[in-house]
Amino acid sequence: MISIENLSKSYGDRVLFDGVSFKINSKERVGLVGRNGHGKSTLFRIIVGEEGYDDGAITMPKGYRIGYVQQLIQFTEATVLAEGMKGLMPAEKDHHWKVEKILAGLGFSDGDMVRSPHDFSGGFQVRLNLAKVLVSEPDLLLLDEPTNYLDITSIRWIENFLLSWPHELMLITHDRGFMDKLVTHTVGLHRRKARKIAGNTEKFYEQIAQDEEIYEKTRLNDERREKEIRLFISRFRAKARLANMVQSRVKTLAKMEKRDKLEEVKSLEFSFRSKPFKAKQVFSVESLAFAWGAGRPLFEDLSFSILAGERICVVGKNGKGKTTLLKVLAGTLDPLAGTITYNPQVESGLFEQTNIQRLVDSRTVEEEILYAQPDVDRQKARNICGAMMFEGDSALKKIGVLSGGEKSRVMLGQLLVTPVNLLMLDEPTNHLDMDACDALLAAIDAFDGAVIMVTHNEMFLHALADRLIVFDDLGARMFDGTYQDFLEKGGWGDDASITRHRDDPDTEEPAAAPRFTKKELRRLRSEVITEKSKVLKPMEETIAAAEREIESNETRLEQFNQEMVDASQAGDGTLIASLSQKIRSCQEIIETRFAEMEAADEQRQRLEKKFAKRLAELEG
Repeated sequence: MISIENLSKSYGDRVLFDGVSFKINSKERVGLVGRNGHGKSTLFRIIVGEEGYDDGAITMPKGYRIGYVQQLIQFTEATVLAEGMKGLMPAEKDHHWKVEKILAGLGFSDGDMVRSPHDFSGGFQVRLNLAKVLVSEPDLLLLDEPTNYLDITSIRWIENFLLSWPHELMLITHDRGFMDKLVTHTVGLHRRKARKIAGNTEKFYEQIAQDEEIYEKTRLNDERREKEIRLFISRFRAKARLANMVQSRVKTLAKMEKRDKLEEVKSLEFSFRSKPFKAKQVFSVESLAFAWGAGRPLFEDLSFSILAGERICVVGKNGKGKTTLLKVLAGTLDPLAGTITYNPQVESGLFEQTNIQRLVDSRTVEEEILYAQPDVDRQKARNICGAMMFEGDSALKKIGVLSGGEKSRVMLGQLLVTPVNLLMLDEPTNHLDMDACDALLAAIDAFDGAVIMVTHNEMFLHALADRLIVFDDLGARMFDGTYQDFLEKGGWGDDASITRHRDDPDTEEPAAAPRFTKKELRRLRSEVITEKSKVLKPMEETIAAAEREIESNETRLEQFNQEMVDASQAGDGTLIASLSQKIRSCQEIIETRFAEMEAADEQRQRLEKKFAKRLAELEG
């Protein structure tokens, strides 16, 4: 375990956090949350000793080992496997299979094991650093945005790996779904303090909201009480016979705790500018193919169309061609074969992380947003800067001093102020914090135009995707269905690899002999349908009864509300009190019945799916 006690950290007159205290107990998996700039990564660097702190203490058992993935690339071995084995403990120095298993899970093939680490992209080199830390099995594993360099199959692998992690884990990630699946506890850096709760991010933010609501109500009550006491003192100070009572209230006033009004924490809200589009089809693709030089095509014979308002997500392993497809569709790369036909009304906006060179180094962040469109004023530019996590003076930073991730956020900000009806987005969440990701999801969902997006974020896939373009070892193919449909039809496969579905037109299987005679099949179907009716009937009755009671109470509520208006106009206090109680009773009944109805309906839907599956298996 590790204990952090009254930790404080400032940069000049800017206080990052003050009096932060919490413990990480044995085998806890802790998610660290907080707005960008609130000190999450700084706290990690303090824990590993890379950065100092102003006050407080960090205590841990003697010999306690901390594993932290370095972004610094410094390889000394000739092969990926040899470099990975450097992370092994001395007692396991020849356990190459342990390293191979983790490297494979992170996307390295058998052939990659004998290649030089320097042959790989920066993302794969960071994965190698991650593998070295994982194989060392530290007592505390610190992971800062581990999904940024992983594709969806590797994310799903490391998720399962970390669920069985035998020691302590502390995690920073913008991917709320990834964090919520893993953590046992959440620590939030909020208002320069730390708060730890058991549960995921949803429980944490619910608790914070509840605590601050109670604080504000208490503060207002204290202010009202203080005002009453001061009024009493001023009115009766001169009355000799009330001197004891006045003095008692003076003492009470001196003891009262002064509660400051909570500083407003602005929630991030932003939106894409939508340009009207009156046609049905945005563009169509026919027999599209692309290859680098004389190499094997990354994809070929790809045909699809995208309709107005549709969301298509592009998924698959890294290096298979997802970003390349987006560039071909945007016209920045020419296809090897095939055609792309755009509707003349289309105005597209492209976000790709590798195109940061078009930013002007001598401009500030604010200027780059301001100059993106002629109708953008300074206030609008500042709002977008804040949404992209360049708050206050950070908006005045020169582009030339920004990191690659910061420049990507500037480009996303430029896109936010550009009127378009087609968004093309390549991993837009990678350099945002969790709050900004939530705001981005809402902005994409509210966008009137069409969207085609490369993402590994499963929360985005579940929330947005109407259809998928799936990349696998055979190239690219269109999947006509949501992400949940994709998972239910085989998805990533048991080994987290993408496999073709049985309903693919180019996948033929020999016909199997029927398992049942027609008579047996009719009997079995009848038994399943009878059982289904018997099981589902009580739930349907519960739902119907709840609906009837809700309707009845809504009618009564409408009547009581009208009577309340009349009683208020008449000034009938007794009737108002009686009606208030009746209204509250109706509202409570409605809320209770709604909850019962939703629970019964969810259970009914789950069971209906199970019965449908049993019937399908009989037919199969």
